[in-house]
Amino acid sequence: MTSESSASRAASHSHVYDRIKAMATTFRLRPGEKVNELELSRQLGVSRTPVREALSRIAAEGFLVATPNRGYTVRGLDAKQLMALYEYRATVELGVVRLVCMRASDQELADLAKMVEGSRDEVDTDAQALRLLSRDEAFHEHLAGLAGNPEFLRSVRSINERLRFPRWIDLKARRGQTRNDHPDIVRALQARDQAAVQALMSQHIEKHLDHIIELTRAGYAEIYTGNALADYAESRFMEHQEDWASSSEGGKETRD
Repeated sequence: MTSESSASRAASHSHVYDRIKAMATTFRLRPGEKVNELELSRQLGVSRTPVREALSRIAAEGFLVATPNRGYTVRGLDAKQLMALYEYRATVELGVVRLVCMRASDQELADLAKMVEGSRDEVDTDAQALRLLSRDEAFHEHLAGLAGNPEFLRSVRSINERLRFPRWIDLKARRGQTRNDHPDIVRALQARDQAAVQALMSQHIEKHLDHIIELTRAGYAEIYTGNALADYAESRFMEHQEDWASSSEGGKETRD
């Protein structure tokens, strides 16, 4: 096998993994549903091998449940699991802001302040909620990067993926009641006030805990009646599908 064909194969497998993971994180694959490997292969237009490899990786990341001799089922959406994830998130992000207080340069914090300037608090439409969710994830990942420890960044990215759907539902449910806490967090970081920034981060995360049961119910309603987040994820993949396919065809023609 040539290095070019190996690269093409790796790109194809990565594309399949990304597509299926998006289906899992947005619950396009519904909670408790048994994953049909053959149907996914047909839907994505690939053999079962990259699908099987992708499912194994995604299960290891906690989005699917593997059962010996029975395949995979989609993880559930329940209040106890969400509580555990938010508790984990709080522990990780309090560690992040402590290290950022100690390690980030003044210029890095000034750049972070610019990043959060002008962010809108209002969420009037699904499109605005999606943009706010994207900005929120980007802020927390950027913050983790300033901690100077790649393990924290890896953890925050994983938490973002696992909480993406419930946080999206939360934004939709609290339209007109959202508040951007990021500027306050950044100002406390710039003041090197570790106690204040940890208190602000705790409040930022814990405000979601008061309505987890309602969040779970709303999540199921969204999954079975619309699921705009899954539609958005699929539309993004479709936008890039043509470029990806053209690139693959170009590689084949070159080899021919």
